[in-house]
Amino acid sequence: MQFLNPIWLFAIAAVSIPVIIHLWNIKPGKTLKVGSIALITAAAQKSSRSFRLNDVLLFLVRCLFLIVLAFLLAAPIWQRYQSLSATKGWILLPKDNLTETYHQFKPVIDSLSKSGYEFHFFDQKFSKFELNKALTDTSLKNERGVKNYWSLISMLNKTLPENIPVYLFSPNQSRYFSGSKPSVSLNLHWQTYTPADSVSQWIQSAWFTNTNSIKVIEGNSKPSGTYFTNYIIQSEGDPKSPFTVDINHGNPVVGFKNAKQKLIQIDTTTLKIAIYTDKYNTDAAYLKAALSAVGNFSQRKITTKLYTDSSQIQGGYDWIFWLADKPVDTEPIKKGVHMFSYKTGMAVNTTSWIKTDGPYAIAGQERPIALYKLIKNSSNDNATPLWVDGFGNPVLTKESTSYHFYSHFNPTWNDLVWSDNFPKLLLNLILYNSDNKWIIISNRDTIDHRQLMPNIISSAHNNSSSKVIEQTDLAHYFWLILVVVFLIERWLVHKNKPLVKHG
Repeated sequence: MQFLNPIWLFAIAAVSIPVIIHLWNIKPGKTLKVGSIALITAAAQKSSRSFRLNDVLLFLVRCLFLIVLAFLLAAPIWQRYQSLSATKGWILLPKDNLTETYHQFKPVIDSLSKSGYEFHFFDQKFSKFELNKALTDTSLKNERGVKNYWSLISMLNKTLPENIPVYLFSPNQSRYFSGSKPSVSLNLHWQTYTPADSVSQWIQSAWFTNTNSIKVIEGNSKPSGTYFTNYIIQSEGDPKSPFTVDINHGNPVVGFKNAKQKLIQIDTTTLKIAIYTDKYNTDAAYLKAALSAVGNFSQRKITTKLYTDSSQIQGGYDWIFWLADKPVDTEPIKKGVHMFSYKTGMAVNTTSWIKTDGPYAIAGQERPIALYKLIKNSSNDNATPLWVDGFGNPVLTKESTSYHFYSHFNPTWNDLVWSDNFPKLLLNLILYNSDNKWIIISNRDTIDHRQLMPNIISSAHNNSSSKVIEQTDLAHYFWLILVVVFLIERWLVHKNKPLVKHG
Protein backbone atom coordinates (compact mmCIF):
# COMPACT_ATOMS: atom_id res chain seq x y z
CA MET A 1 0.00 0.00 0.00
CA GLN A 2 1.23 3.48 -0.90
CA PHE A 3 -0.04 7.02 -0.39
CA LEU A 4 -0.45 9.88 -2.87
CA ASN A 5 -0.36 12.51 -0.09
CA PRO A 6 1.92 10.94 2.56
CA ILE A 7 2.34 14.25 4.41
CA TRP A 8 -1.06 13.62 6.01
CA LEU A 9 0.42 10.64 7.85
CA PHE A 10 1.81 13.17 10.32
CA ALA A 11 -1.81 13.55 11.47
CA ILE A 12 -1.40 10.21 13.25
CA ALA A 13 0.25 12.25 15.98
CA ALA A 14 -3.29 13.30 16.92
CA VAL A 15 -3.63 9.99 18.80
CA SER A 16 -1.86 11.80 21.63
CA ILE A 17 -5.17 13.57 22.35
CA PRO A 18 -7.12 10.48 23.53
CA VAL A 19 -3.95 9.23 25.27
CA ILE A 20 -3.81 12.41 27.38
CA ILE A 21 -7.55 12.31 28.06
CA HIS A 22 -7.51 8.69 29.21
CA LEU A 23 -4.25 8.79 31.17
CA TRP A 24 -4.86 11.99 33.08
CA ASN A 25 -6.93 10.70 35.97
CA ILE A 26 -6.48 12.54 39.27
CA LYS A 27 -7.89 10.49 42.15
CA PRO A 28 -9.43 12.75 44.81
CA GLY A 29 -8.43 12.13 48.46
CA LYS A 30 -10.80 10.25 50.77
CA THR A 31 -12.38 12.02 53.73
CA LEU A 32 -12.13 10.16 57.07
CA LYS A 33 -14.45 11.34 59.83
CA VAL A 34 -12.96 11.23 63.37
CA GLY A 35 -14.23 12.41 66.76
CA SER A 36 -11.15 14.38 67.78
CA ILE A 37 -7.83 15.38 66.25
CA ALA A 38 -6.11 16.07 69.57
CA LEU A 39 -4.16 12.80 69.55
CA ILE A 40 -3.29 12.96 65.84
CA THR A 41 0.28 14.03 65.32
CA ALA A 42 1.26 16.36 62.50
CA ALA A 43 2.57 14.68 59.40
CA ALA A 44 4.17 15.86 56.24
CA GLN A 45 1.65 16.75 53.59
CA LYS A 46 1.63 14.39 50.67
CA SER A 47 -0.27 14.42 47.41
CA SER A 48 -0.49 11.73 44.80
CA ARG A 49 -1.81 11.32 41.31
CA SER A 50 -2.65 8.12 39.59
CA PHE A 51 -2.05 7.82 35.87
CA ARG A 52 -3.98 4.85 34.54
CA LEU A 53 -6.14 3.89 31.60
CA ASN A 54 -9.88 4.10 31.98
CA ASP A 55 -12.18 2.47 29.40
CA VAL A 56 -9.39 0.76 27.52
CA LEU A 57 -11.68 -0.36 24.69
CA LEU A 58 -13.02 3.17 24.13
CA PHE A 59 -9.46 4.50 24.20
CA LEU A 60 -8.33 2.04 21.51
CA VAL A 61 -11.36 2.76 19.31
CA ARG A 62 -10.71 6.52 19.41
CA CYS A 63 -7.05 6.02 18.55
CA LEU A 64 -8.06 3.75 15.67
CA PHE A 65 -10.50 6.40 14.40
CA LEU A 66 -7.75 9.04 14.20
CA ILE A 67 -5.32 6.65 12.53
CA VAL A 68 -7.86 5.62 9.86
CA LEU A 69 -8.72 9.29 9.24
CA ALA A 70 -5.03 10.10 8.71
CA PHE A 71 -4.70 7.20 6.28
CA LEU A 72 -7.77 8.39 4.39
CA LEU A 73 -6.40 11.93 4.01
CA ALA A 74 -3.10 10.47 2.76
CA ALA A 75 -4.99 9.01 -0.27
CA PRO A 76 -4.14 5.29 0.02
CA ILE A 77 -3.66 3.21 -3.12
CA TRP A 78 -2.83 -0.43 -3.67
CA GLN A 79 -0.02 -0.80 -6.18
CA ARG A 80 0.61 -4.06 -7.95
CA TYR A 81 2.46 -5.18 -11.02
CA GLN A 82 0.61 -6.57 -14.01
CA SER A 83 2.23 -8.95 -16.44
CA LEU A 84 3.21 -7.45 -19.79
CA SER A 85 1.65 -10.34 -21.68
CA ALA A 86 -1.80 -9.35 -20.35
CA THR A 87 -1.51 -5.75 -21.57
CA LYS A 88 -1.56 -5.02 -25.28
CA GLY A 89 -1.69 -1.25 -24.87
CA TRP A 90 -3.47 1.67 -23.26
CA ILE A 91 -6.05 4.21 -24.43
CA LEU A 92 -5.99 7.43 -22.39
CA LEU A 93 -8.78 10.04 -22.33
CA PRO A 94 -9.17 13.01 -19.92
CA LYS A 95 -12.25 13.02 -17.68
CA ASP A 96 -13.18 16.68 -17.99
CA ASN A 97 -14.01 16.43 -21.71
CA LEU A 98 -14.43 12.69 -22.10
CA THR A 99 -17.45 12.57 -24.42
CA GLU A 100 -16.24 15.25 -26.83
CA THR A 101 -12.77 13.69 -27.06
CA TYR A 102 -14.24 10.26 -27.74
CA HIS A 103 -16.49 11.52 -30.56
CA GLN A 104 -13.56 13.37 -32.14
CA PHE A 105 -11.57 10.12 -32.48
CA LYS A 106 -14.37 7.53 -32.33
CA PRO A 107 -13.21 5.30 -35.24
CA VAL A 108 -9.65 5.09 -33.94
CA ILE A 109 -10.65 4.51 -30.31
CA ASP A 110 -13.23 1.84 -31.22
CA SER A 111 -10.70 0.05 -33.39
CA LEU A 112 -8.11 0.04 -30.58
CA SER A 113 -10.68 -1.19 -28.06
CA LYS A 114 -11.70 -4.11 -30.29
CA SER A 115 -8.06 -5.11 -30.72
CA GLY A 116 -7.61 -5.45 -26.93
CA TYR A 117 -6.36 -2.05 -25.75
CA GLU A 118 -7.32 -1.09 -22.19
CA PHE A 119 -9.07 2.19 -21.44
CA HIS A 120 -7.62 4.33 -18.63
CA PHE A 121 -8.47 7.82 -17.44
CA PHE A 122 -5.81 10.43 -18.09
CA ASP A 123 -5.46 11.62 -14.48
CA GLN A 124 -3.11 11.14 -11.54
CA LYS A 125 -4.27 7.58 -10.86
CA PHE A 126 -4.62 6.36 -14.48
CA SER A 127 -7.57 4.28 -13.31
CA LYS A 128 -8.67 1.40 -15.52
CA PHE A 129 -12.33 1.64 -16.52
CA GLU A 130 -14.86 0.24 -18.96
CA LEU A 131 -15.11 2.71 -21.84
CA ASN A 132 -18.83 2.26 -22.58
CA LYS A 133 -19.68 2.65 -18.90
CA ALA A 134 -17.54 5.77 -18.61
CA LEU A 135 -19.33 7.39 -21.56
CA THR A 136 -22.73 6.91 -19.90
CA ASP A 137 -21.69 7.90 -16.36
CA THR A 138 -23.04 11.44 -15.83
CA SER A 139 -20.87 12.02 -12.75
CA LEU A 140 -17.75 11.64 -14.88
CA LYS A 141 -19.04 14.03 -17.54
CA ASN A 142 -19.59 16.78 -14.97
CA GLU A 143 -16.09 16.56 -13.53
CA ARG A 144 -14.19 19.78 -14.27
CA GLY A 145 -10.74 21.15 -13.64
CA VAL A 146 -7.65 22.40 -15.43
CA LYS A 147 -4.85 19.84 -15.23
CA ASN A 148 -1.23 20.01 -16.35
CA TYR A 149 -0.87 17.40 -19.09
CA TRP A 150 2.94 17.51 -18.99
CA SER A 151 2.93 16.63 -15.30
CA LEU A 152 0.61 13.70 -16.00
CA ILE A 153 2.90 12.51 -18.79
CA SER A 154 5.84 12.53 -16.36
CA MET A 155 3.80 10.43 -13.91
CA LEU A 156 2.80 8.05 -16.69
CA ASN A 157 6.46 7.64 -17.56
CA LYS A 158 7.05 6.19 -14.07
CA THR A 159 4.09 3.82 -14.42
CA LEU A 160 4.47 2.23 -17.85
CA PRO A 161 7.47 0.55 -19.51
CA GLU A 162 8.59 1.99 -22.82
CA ASN A 163 7.54 -1.04 -24.91
CA ILE A 164 3.79 -0.69 -24.21
CA PRO A 165 2.03 1.46 -26.83
CA VAL A 166 0.00 4.34 -25.41
CA TYR A 167 -2.63 6.21 -27.43
CA LEU A 168 -3.49 9.53 -25.80
CA PHE A 169 -6.36 11.72 -27.07
CA SER A 170 -6.83 15.22 -25.63
CA PRO A 171 -7.56 18.90 -26.41
CA ASN A 172 -4.69 21.09 -27.60
CA GLN A 173 -5.45 24.21 -25.56
CA SER A 174 -2.45 25.86 -23.93
CA ARG A 175 -4.13 26.07 -20.51
CA TYR A 176 -3.39 22.35 -20.09
CA PHE A 177 0.37 22.86 -20.52
CA SER A 178 2.65 24.66 -18.08
CA GLY A 179 6.21 24.35 -16.85
CA SER A 180 8.98 22.57 -18.72
CA LYS A 181 8.40 20.00 -21.42
CA PRO A 182 9.17 16.55 -19.94
CA SER A 183 11.57 13.95 -21.30
CA VAL A 184 10.07 10.45 -21.28
CA SER A 185 10.72 6.99 -22.68
CA LEU A 186 7.15 6.12 -23.63
CA ASN A 187 5.80 4.52 -26.78
CA LEU A 188 3.46 7.51 -27.02
CA HIS A 189 0.97 8.27 -29.79
CA TRP A 190 -0.66 11.59 -28.94
CA GLN A 191 -3.52 13.01 -31.03
CA THR A 192 -5.13 16.37 -30.22
CA TYR A 193 -8.04 18.50 -31.39
CA THR A 194 -9.50 21.99 -30.88
CA PRO A 195 -12.65 21.79 -28.69
CA ALA A 196 -15.97 23.09 -29.92
CA ASP A 197 -16.11 25.78 -27.23
CA SER A 198 -13.00 27.37 -28.66
CA VAL A 199 -14.24 30.94 -28.08
CA SER A 200 -14.62 32.35 -24.58
CA GLN A 201 -15.80 35.74 -23.35
CA TRP A 202 -15.87 37.04 -19.79
CA ILE A 203 -15.70 40.22 -17.71
CA GLN A 204 -12.26 40.48 -16.19
CA SER A 205 -12.86 43.51 -13.98
CA ALA A 206 -14.88 46.74 -13.70
CA TRP A 207 -14.44 49.97 -11.75
CA PHE A 208 -15.69 53.53 -11.40
CA THR A 209 -13.56 56.19 -13.07
CA ASN A 210 -12.81 59.70 -11.86
CA THR A 211 -15.61 61.00 -14.13
CA ASN A 212 -18.24 58.68 -12.55
CA SER A 213 -18.28 56.42 -15.58
CA ILE A 214 -17.87 52.65 -15.39
CA LYS A 215 -14.91 51.06 -17.13
CA VAL A 216 -15.26 47.38 -18.00
CA ILE A 217 -12.42 45.09 -19.08
CA GLU A 218 -13.79 42.33 -21.28
CA GLY A 219 -11.66 39.22 -21.81
CA ASN A 220 -11.81 37.34 -25.09
CA SER A 221 -10.03 34.11 -25.88
CA LYS A 222 -9.95 31.98 -29.01
CA PRO A 223 -7.47 29.55 -30.58
CA SER A 224 -5.39 32.37 -32.03
CA GLY A 225 -4.85 34.09 -28.68
CA THR A 226 -6.28 35.91 -25.65
CA TYR A 227 -6.90 39.65 -25.61
CA PHE A 228 -8.75 42.28 -23.58
CA THR A 229 -11.13 45.03 -24.70
CA ASN A 230 -11.95 48.23 -22.78
CA TYR A 231 -15.49 49.61 -22.57
CA ILE A 232 -16.79 52.81 -20.98
CA ILE A 233 -20.34 52.85 -19.63
CA GLN A 234 -21.60 56.37 -19.04
CA SER A 235 -23.36 57.02 -15.75
CA GLU A 236 -26.61 57.97 -17.50
CA GLY A 237 -26.67 54.63 -19.34
CA ASP A 238 -25.90 53.54 -22.89
CA PRO A 239 -28.53 51.46 -24.74
CA LYS A 240 -25.87 50.25 -27.20
CA SER A 241 -23.69 48.86 -24.46
CA PRO A 242 -23.41 45.03 -24.33
CA PHE A 243 -23.50 45.20 -20.53
CA THR A 244 -26.17 45.61 -17.91
CA VAL A 245 -25.62 47.42 -14.60
CA ASP A 246 -27.58 46.54 -11.47
CA ILE A 247 -27.47 46.65 -7.67
CA ASN A 248 -26.94 43.41 -5.73
CA HIS A 249 -27.10 43.55 -1.91
CA GLY A 250 -26.23 47.22 -2.01
CA ASN A 251 -23.24 46.77 -4.32
CA PRO A 252 -23.13 47.81 -7.99
CA VAL A 253 -22.62 44.88 -10.38
CA VAL A 254 -22.18 44.50 -14.12
CA GLY A 255 -22.81 41.60 -16.49
CA PHE A 256 -23.49 40.74 -20.11
CA LYS A 257 -26.98 41.40 -21.44
CA ASN A 258 -29.05 38.27 -22.14
CA ALA A 259 -26.40 36.03 -20.59
CA LYS A 260 -26.45 33.68 -17.60
CA GLN A 261 -22.86 34.40 -16.61
CA LYS A 262 -22.03 35.51 -13.09
CA LEU A 263 -22.36 39.23 -12.37
CA ILE A 264 -19.12 40.99 -11.49
CA GLN A 265 -19.01 43.52 -8.67
CA ILE A 266 -17.91 46.98 -9.75
CA ASP A 267 -14.91 48.20 -7.78
CA THR A 268 -15.61 51.52 -6.09
CA THR A 269 -12.35 51.69 -4.13
CA THR A 270 -9.10 53.48 -4.83
CA LEU A 271 -6.09 51.33 -5.73
CA LYS A 272 -3.36 52.20 -3.24
CA ILE A 273 0.27 51.61 -4.25
CA ALA A 274 3.40 52.15 -2.18
CA ILE A 275 6.96 52.31 -3.53
CA TYR A 276 9.84 51.77 -1.13
CA THR A 277 13.51 52.21 -1.96
CA ASP A 278 16.63 52.77 0.05
CA LYS A 279 19.19 53.56 -2.64
CA TYR A 280 17.48 52.94 -6.01
CA ASN A 281 15.93 56.38 -6.36
CA THR A 282 16.29 56.38 -10.15
CA ASP A 283 14.43 53.07 -10.37
CA ALA A 284 11.63 54.43 -8.19
CA ALA A 285 11.26 57.52 -10.38
CA TYR A 286 10.87 55.41 -13.55
CA LEU A 287 8.33 53.17 -11.83
CA LYS A 288 6.29 56.06 -10.45
CA ALA A 289 6.10 57.68 -13.89
CA ALA A 290 4.91 54.41 -15.44
CA LEU A 291 2.25 53.95 -12.74
CA SER A 292 1.06 57.49 -13.39
CA ALA A 293 0.64 56.59 -17.06
CA VAL A 294 -1.32 53.49 -16.03
CA GLY A 295 -3.72 55.62 -14.00
CA ASN A 296 -4.23 58.12 -16.83
CA PHE A 297 -4.84 55.42 -19.40
CA SER A 298 -7.07 53.13 -17.32
CA GLN A 299 -8.93 55.98 -15.61
CA ARG A 300 -8.70 53.92 -12.45
CA LYS A 301 -8.55 55.73 -9.12
CA ILE A 302 -4.91 55.14 -8.15
CA THR A 303 -2.79 56.74 -5.45
CA THR A 304 0.99 56.21 -5.37
CA LYS A 305 3.26 57.13 -2.48
CA LEU A 306 7.04 56.92 -2.30
CA TYR A 307 8.84 55.88 0.91
CA THR A 308 12.50 55.90 1.86
CA ASP A 309 11.88 54.72 5.43
CA SER A 310 10.19 51.30 5.62
CA SER A 311 8.97 51.89 9.19
CA GLN A 312 6.60 54.59 7.89
CA ILE A 313 4.72 52.16 5.65
CA GLN A 314 1.42 51.19 7.23
CA GLY A 315 -1.24 48.68 6.18
CA GLY A 316 -4.03 49.30 3.68
CA TYR A 317 -2.02 49.15 0.47
CA ASP A 318 -3.04 46.93 -2.44
CA TRP A 319 0.43 46.80 -4.01
CA ILE A 320 3.88 47.47 -2.61
CA PHE A 321 6.93 47.70 -4.86
CA TRP A 322 9.95 46.89 -2.69
CA LEU A 323 12.92 48.28 -4.63
CA ALA A 324 15.64 47.35 -2.16
CA ASP A 325 18.17 44.62 -1.50
CA LYS A 326 17.11 44.06 2.09
CA PRO A 327 14.16 41.74 2.83
CA VAL A 328 10.71 43.03 3.69
CA ASP A 329 10.88 44.03 7.35
CA THR A 330 7.59 45.78 8.05
CA GLU A 331 4.95 43.45 9.47
CA PRO A 332 1.72 45.41 8.69
CA ILE A 333 2.36 45.38 4.96
CA LYS A 334 2.67 41.60 4.71
CA LYS A 335 -1.04 40.90 5.22
CA GLY A 336 -3.10 40.44 2.05
CA VAL A 337 -1.00 42.72 -0.12
CA HIS A 338 0.58 42.12 -3.52
CA MET A 339 4.32 42.40 -2.97
CA PHE A 340 6.64 43.15 -5.92
CA SER A 341 10.27 42.95 -4.83
CA TYR A 342 13.74 42.86 -6.29
CA LYS A 343 15.31 39.41 -6.18
CA THR A 344 18.59 39.48 -4.30
CA GLY A 345 21.68 37.56 -5.29
CA MET A 346 24.65 37.72 -7.63
CA ALA A 347 24.12 39.93 -10.69
CA VAL A 348 25.51 38.57 -13.97
CA ASN A 349 25.92 40.27 -17.33
CA THR A 350 23.88 38.86 -20.18
CA THR A 351 22.95 39.59 -23.77
CA SER A 352 19.34 38.57 -24.11
CA TRP A 353 15.80 39.92 -24.08
CA ILE A 354 12.68 39.82 -21.90
CA LYS A 355 9.88 37.55 -23.07
CA THR A 356 6.49 38.39 -21.55
CA ASP A 357 4.44 35.37 -22.58
CA GLY A 358 1.29 34.27 -20.80
CA PRO A 359 -1.63 36.30 -19.40
CA TYR A 360 0.62 39.30 -18.70
CA ALA A 361 1.89 39.53 -22.26
CA ILE A 362 1.37 42.39 -24.66
CA ALA A 363 -0.48 41.50 -27.83
CA GLY A 364 1.40 42.53 -30.95
CA GLN A 365 4.63 43.46 -29.17
CA GLU A 366 6.78 44.93 -31.92
CA ARG A 367 10.31 44.39 -30.72
CA PRO A 368 11.87 42.50 -27.82
CA ILE A 369 13.03 44.30 -24.70
CA ALA A 370 16.82 44.09 -24.36
CA LEU A 371 18.22 42.60 -21.16
CA TYR A 372 21.76 43.41 -19.94
CA LYS A 373 21.97 42.25 -16.31
CA LEU A 374 20.15 39.52 -14.43
CA ILE A 375 20.16 38.08 -10.91
CA LYS A 376 21.41 34.51 -11.09
CA ASN A 377 18.68 32.07 -10.10
CA SER A 378 20.09 29.74 -7.44
CA SER A 379 16.86 28.79 -5.63
CA ASN A 380 14.59 25.83 -6.29
CA ASP A 381 11.31 27.47 -5.32
CA ASN A 382 7.87 26.65 -6.75
CA ALA A 383 7.26 30.12 -8.16
CA THR A 384 5.61 30.40 -11.57
CA PRO A 385 7.68 32.30 -14.17
CA LEU A 386 5.72 35.12 -15.81
CA TRP A 387 8.58 36.70 -17.75
CA VAL A 388 11.71 34.89 -18.89
CA ASP A 389 14.81 35.73 -20.90
CA GLY A 390 15.80 34.23 -24.23
CA PHE A 391 17.41 31.25 -22.50
CA GLY A 392 14.39 30.46 -20.34
CA ASN A 393 15.80 31.95 -17.13
CA PRO A 394 13.19 33.66 -14.91
CA VAL A 395 12.92 37.44 -15.05
CA LEU A 396 9.64 37.80 -13.14
CA THR A 397 8.10 35.03 -11.03
CA LYS A 398 4.90 34.78 -9.02
CA GLU A 399 4.18 32.76 -5.88
CA SER A 400 0.76 33.45 -4.36
CA THR A 401 0.70 37.28 -4.01
CA SER A 402 4.48 37.68 -4.09
CA TYR A 403 6.34 38.72 -7.24
CA HIS A 404 10.12 38.53 -7.59
CA PHE A 405 11.89 40.60 -10.26
CA TYR A 406 15.32 39.26 -11.27
CA SER A 407 16.36 42.56 -12.82
CA HIS A 408 15.91 46.27 -12.00
CA PHE A 409 13.89 49.18 -13.34
CA ASN A 410 17.05 50.82 -14.64
CA PRO A 411 18.53 51.36 -18.14
CA THR A 412 21.81 49.76 -17.01
CA TRP A 413 19.94 46.51 -16.41
CA ASN A 414 17.49 46.48 -19.34
CA ASP A 415 15.54 48.61 -21.79
CA LEU A 416 12.23 48.01 -20.00
CA VAL A 417 11.91 51.56 -18.66
CA TRP A 418 12.49 52.96 -22.19
CA SER A 419 9.93 50.63 -23.76
CA ASP A 420 6.44 51.80 -24.68
CA ASN A 421 5.25 48.45 -23.29
CA PHE A 422 6.44 49.21 -19.74
CA PRO A 423 3.19 50.93 -18.63
CA LYS A 424 1.19 48.28 -20.48
CA LEU A 425 2.93 45.47 -18.65
CA LEU A 426 2.29 47.16 -15.32
CA LEU A 427 -1.34 47.67 -16.34
CA ASN A 428 -1.75 43.96 -17.05
CA LEU A 429 0.01 43.09 -13.82
CA ILE A 430 -1.79 45.26 -11.27
CA LEU A 431 -5.26 45.46 -12.86
CA TYR A 432 -5.88 42.27 -14.82
CA ASN A 433 -4.40 40.22 -12.00
CA SER A 434 -7.41 40.96 -9.78
CA ASP A 435 -9.06 37.68 -10.77
CA ASN A 436 -6.43 35.63 -12.55
CA LYS A 437 -8.50 32.43 -12.33
CA TRP A 438 -10.75 33.71 -15.12
CA ILE A 439 -7.75 33.95 -17.42
CA ILE A 440 -6.77 30.34 -16.71
CA ILE A 441 -10.26 28.81 -16.89
CA SER A 442 -11.41 30.82 -19.90
CA ASN A 443 -8.18 30.61 -21.89
CA ARG A 444 -8.76 29.05 -25.33
CA ASP A 445 -5.29 29.48 -26.87
CA THR A 446 -4.08 26.41 -28.72
CA ILE A 447 -0.60 24.94 -28.84
CA ASP A 448 0.99 23.33 -31.87
CA HIS A 449 1.30 19.53 -31.77
CA ARG A 450 5.06 19.75 -32.23
CA GLN A 451 5.31 22.00 -29.16
CA LEU A 452 3.19 19.86 -26.85
CA MET A 453 4.87 16.53 -27.63
CA PRO A 454 7.36 15.58 -24.89
CA ASN A 455 10.96 14.74 -25.65
CA ILE A 456 11.15 11.01 -26.34
CA ILE A 457 14.37 9.44 -25.08
CA SER A 458 15.45 5.93 -24.23
CA SER A 459 15.31 4.49 -20.69
CA ALA A 460 14.22 7.65 -18.90
CA HIS A 461 12.99 5.71 -15.85
CA ASN A 462 13.82 2.58 -13.90
CA ASN A 463 10.48 0.82 -14.29
CA SER A 464 10.67 -2.87 -15.14
CA SER A 465 10.43 -3.58 -18.85
CA SER A 466 8.23 -6.63 -18.29
CA LYS A 467 5.64 -5.29 -15.86
CA VAL A 468 3.04 -2.54 -15.66
CA ILE A 469 2.27 -0.72 -12.42
CA GLU A 470 -1.47 -0.87 -11.75
CA GLN A 471 -3.01 1.19 -8.95
CA THR A 472 -6.30 0.69 -7.10
CA ASP A 473 -7.89 3.46 -5.06
CA LEU A 474 -8.53 2.30 -1.47
CA ALA A 475 -10.32 5.44 -0.30
CA HIS A 476 -13.83 3.90 -0.29
CA TYR A 477 -12.61 1.01 1.89
CA PHE A 478 -11.15 3.42 4.42
CA TRP A 479 -14.38 5.46 4.38
CA LEU A 480 -16.28 2.30 5.28
CA ILE A 481 -13.85 1.48 8.12
CA LEU A 482 -14.07 5.07 9.39
CA VAL A 483 -17.89 4.96 9.57
CA VAL A 484 -17.86 1.60 11.36
CA VAL A 485 -15.27 2.78 13.92
CA PHE A 486 -17.25 5.98 14.53
CA LEU A 487 -20.47 4.01 15.19
CA ILE A 488 -18.63 1.71 17.59
CA GLU A 489 -17.17 4.70 19.45
CA ARG A 490 -20.63 6.28 19.82
CA TRP A 491 -22.09 3.00 21.06
CA LEU A 492 -19.37 2.62 23.69
CA VAL A 493 -19.86 6.19 24.92
CA HIS A 494 -23.62 5.74 25.41
CA LYS A 495 -23.16 2.29 26.91
CA ASN A 496 -20.85 3.61 29.62
CA LYS A 497 -23.15 6.45 30.65
CA PRO A 498 -24.66 5.86 34.14
CA LEU A 499 -28.40 5.44 34.33
CA VAL A 500 -30.22 8.27 36.07
CA LYS A 501 -32.92 7.05 38.42
CA HIS A 502 -35.99 9.20 38.90
CA GLY A 503 -37.93 8.71 42.05
